[in-house]
Amino acid sequence: MAGQTTGPPPAGRCRTNRFAVVGAGEPVSVVFGIGAQCRSEGEPRESDRPPMTATDVAMNPARVVRAYLVISGLFTLSASVIWAVNTLFLLDSGLNIFQVFIANSAFTVGTVLFEIPTGVVADTAGRRRSFLLSTVTLMVGTLAYVAISIWGGGLLLFSIASMVLGVGFTFYSGAVEAWLVDALRATGYEGQLDAIFARGSMVSGAAMLIGSVGGGLLGTIDLAWPYVVRAGLLGAAFVVGFNVMHDIGFTPRATSLSLLPDELRTVLRTSLAFGWNRPSLRLLMIVSVFQSAFMMWGFYAWQPYFLELIGHDAVWVAGVVSALIALATIAGNAVVEFVARFCGRRSTVLFASTIVGAVGAVGVGLADSFWPSVALLLLAIAAMGVATPVQQAYVHEVVPSAERATVVSFISMVGSGGGIGGPIGLGYLSRVQSVATGYVAGGLTTLLALPPILLLRGLREPADTIVGRKAGKRGPCAAQGLPDVATIDAIARQPEPVR
Repeated sequence: MAGQTTGPPPAGRCRTNRFAVVGAGEPVSVVFGIGAQCRSEGEPRESDRPPMTATDVAMNPARVVRAYLVISGLFTLSASVIWAVNTLFLLDSGLNIFQVFIANSAFTVGTVLFEIPTGVVADTAGRRRSFLLSTVTLMVGTLAYVAISIWGGGLLLFSIASMVLGVGFTFYSGAVEAWLVDALRATGYEGQLDAIFARGSMVSGAAMLIGSVGGGLLGTIDLAWPYVVRAGLLGAAFVVGFNVMHDIGFTPRATSLSLLPDELRTVLRTSLAFGWNRPSLRLLMIVSVFQSAFMMWGFYAWQPYFLELIGHDAVWVAGVVSALIALATIAGNAVVEFVARFCGRRSTVLFASTIVGAVGAVGVGLADSFWPSVALLLLAIAAMGVATPVQQAYVHEVVPSAERATVVSFISMVGSGGGIGGPIGLGYLSRVQSVATGYVAGGLTTLLALPPILLLRGLREPADTIVGRKAGKRGPCAAQGLPDVATIDAIARQPEPVR
């Protein structure tokens, strides 16, 4: 994978005609006309890597990817079973539309406050333990929702429970991605990460399809049932993660609560050094702020809006629309799978998907009937399905392994900042004006991501280059920042086929 070039090969570090490019902390084969290759500065020697365990030896790229797909699919299934009914459940529990989005913003506050501390857990105690803590925390928050509704709790209690859910998701964010990338590199995988992340998104989309339809059907019986089922699915995710998710290519290290302040300071320095201070990652964070400002509102606002357009309150309709959203996400991910076969620029994909998404979002607000609004929302969701795995791949191309979970969590935290103000502002606008007005304003807001994307393209980083592979053949692309005679050897060592 192409990352940031290190300039001319440093003296005294060449070995057997090899040259290395830093790509997420790992060497990448590059073919030169003179055939030289060296280990880059700061790159760990083989002797510095974590020792191989019996689990490491038993794993290979195919098994790692299968474990990742099972974990992400089951986790998304548990999460999505309430997505079709969440807004309706809160409205039924006595909140108004503005209060619903205040409660949703409390979720985002939880993610912002705990992204870095939970990133410390992932980077010290291990990615596996972080995932298991995620499932337990989410189970507690989900059951709290049901209890608050039964006891007649108001906005404050729902906001607290929503914040607990946010904490649960921070244990998940970054940790599973970091586990996947570390395990793939430790087992010798050298393919494109875009395709793996897109495949994971497709599995998650299928899980969302099942969860959304199932949750909508359960909601016709009782709006609380999807939450009870979600708690059970989270328990199942805990069992699966405990058995199949082991830290490979990463060695957990012991720490204590008294050392947490020092760890947090270290994490902050790391996040700034490898995250905010890197221009490309800083620009991607700014892009995610504008995306989150709309999506954290738009993903839930359609539920009462579409039922109003269709003229009745059948909950199963929300389930069907959620299923269509899942299919749109899968379609967007499939576009990434296709694009990854060819040479291109990730910034080009991000620019195009942002424009398409904005058109769809604005169209939802301008359309005045059910099916056109649904179609335009699906267009916006599909565009996000294209952008997300491409952004993920860009980030992982340039973040070193040891800091991966922390930096990814930091990026998520910054992006979540938009998820606080966006839902509150658009929620207030939807109350005093209309939900349709909120979609128009939200769609226009996403266009603010275009200037940072253009600046990202102007950096011409190697990580912006997609190294294509068409019909199983090598797709040579000269990486940006390398001599014109250089090409990335995308198939220098064939990984075991992923099944």
